Amino acid sequence: MISETFLLGGDLPVRRLGFGTAQLTGPGYWGPRGERADAVAVLRRAVERGVNLIDTADNYGPGIAEELVAEALHPYPADLVIATKGGVVRTGADAWHVAGRPEQLRAMCEASLRRLRTDRIDLYQLHRLDPGVPMAEQLGALDELRREGKIRHVGLDTVDADQLTRALALTDVASVQNRFNLVDRASEPVLELCEARGLAFLPWFPLANGALDDPRRALAWLLHRSPVLCPTPGTGSLAHLAENLSAAGLRLSAEEVEALDAADGVTRG
Repeated sequence: MISETFLLGGDLPVRRLGFGTAQLTGPGYWGPRGERADAVAVLRRAVERGVNLIDTADNYGPGIAEELVAEALHPYPADLVIATKGGVVRTGADAWHVAGRPEQLRAMCEASLRRLRTDRIDLYQLHRLDPGVPMAEQLGALDELRREGKIRHVGLDTVDADQLTRALALTDVASVQNRFNLVDRASEPVLELCEARGLAFLPWFPLANGALDDPRRALAWLLHRSPVLCPTPGTGSLAHLAENLSAAGLRLSAEEVEALDAADGVTRG
């Protein structure tokens, strides 16, 4: 039997199938997507259906996704866990650059706090490591924000196993968010390290950006694959949301999991 929950950071119980907000913004994560009321409705329905892990980022929009989360869900339910990200500056559709200097990370975190209308962010993820800034300085800035009570837990996005190992020697890390799905398993070494250290692994593009032929089984496979995997698929559609969330109740046999392990899951025309 698979576990339906995960203890994020050792103290935040979350349902493993969460909701990601990137698809609530326009193409290339730039500007709005559709009607604002529709995005608000999807967020509210997700929580009504039991989702209590919302994953967002300051550069989705930019700023739009965080504002939508606050508009839809504030005041937040007591068990709701909000994860956001900083360390990337978006300048246009699919155009961005890393920004990991301590003063930049502080300013980004403060802005996210305002947009989310909260005094503390449950999980603040470094969206990318800045190669031009020592890792110790980047993580040190997040540690300082954590000591001030503005961050509860620190996460990392898009790291390899060596980077994660070095980060763990510098500070407590609660989660990793790397690309991982049926057709892209390059982060297996990171997943293994997360399993060994009890870290949440939030796979981004869990449905391979729409390339998989059976989204429900693809999400169910992730839930069966490892107890630390906490996928946060996103959508702007109520119907698609219902389809995604139904994957939590889909039980795969050992033979089905084995078949999916051996398959690539890609739709063929």
